[in-house]
Amino acid sequence: MLAAARGKAVKRPPAALLLPLSGPSATLGVSMQRAAMLAQSPLSKPQDLMILDTGGTAAGAAAAVQQAVKRGARIIIGPLFAEESRAAAQAAGGVPLISFSNDEDLVGSGAFLLGITASQSVTSILRYARGRGVKRVAVLGGPSRWSAQGVAAAERLRGAAGLEVTLLPADTAPEQLRSELIRSGSGLPDAVLVTESGDALLRAARSLQDGDPQLLGTQQALDLSPGALRGAWMTGPDPASISDFAQRYGSAGAAGPGLLAALAYDGMSIVEALRAGGVVDRSALSAVPSFAIATGPIRFAADGHAARELAVLVAGPDGFTAVDKSGSL
Repeated sequence: MLAAARGKAVKRPPAALLLPLSGPSATLGVSMQRAAMLAQSPLSKPQDLMILDTGGTAAGAAAAVQQAVKRGARIIIGPLFAEESRAAAQAAGGVPLISFSNDEDLVGSGAFLLGITASQSVTSILRYARGRGVKRVAVLGGPSRWSAQGVAAAERLRGAAGLEVTLLPADTAPEQLRSELIRSGSGLPDAVLVTESGDALLRAARSLQDGDPQLLGTQQALDLSPGALRGAWMTGPDPASISDFAQRYGSAGAAGPGLLAALAYDGMSIVEALRAGGVVDRSALSAVPSFAIATGPIRFAADGHAARELAVLVAGPDGFTAVDKSGSL
């Protein structure tokens, strides 16, 4: 399942799993713990994995890391939130830490980002769109950190393979996108990328309901009704891979795993791949060419950022259909 070097069986280095098992996010933490357990090797023994509660706070995460390191953890999976992850990475020192966060501001903090980032999602959908003949893209941002990081990723692609990227004014009303684009006098672009999720994308979809220009969205739009976004292109984990994980999760007596549960499963899968290779440290984590995990094949860089392959999805009345794959692997 995992693209990692296989070597002679060696002693299994201890790992630690950091989750919010108390506090307001405890229910989510428990579901992630359950998912991670599904990825453990049949060779696993209780001492192979320490499960530690962060309480969902930076202080709790730092304390959990200190305990894990003191008990001999060679790799840490988690924590969940960005501020937790920053504190945990600082406390971890040279011990590799695979964070579930998708906040790209953590790059360089010492954490490796397992969460699907705005840059990964935007880069994937724009590369796919360019391959389908899209040359001019208007980008609509929003107030969230995710949106700002998505806009920055789109700007970095300006000029790539002839792609023209124009940023729309921050106060552009999504429901008036089409009229605003016409009023600009530069003509309609080939596509409009909405980096924000939720209501902004729905309002943009109604404004561009005839499909001209093509509507593009990010991975965060996948929690919306696909029928309301009919014809939109976006990227996310391959539904087939997520389905395989979901079936395993469901057969264990749990219901409805979300993306974060899948990431917990993937984090444990990565640790088992490193164990199979015989070396568990920072250099080994970034040396593997690709981990073939449920949320999309991923490769880590030494500074903590990751390149990832995502599925290209088209919204339709019956759901999101995978039509291709795109990424930066």
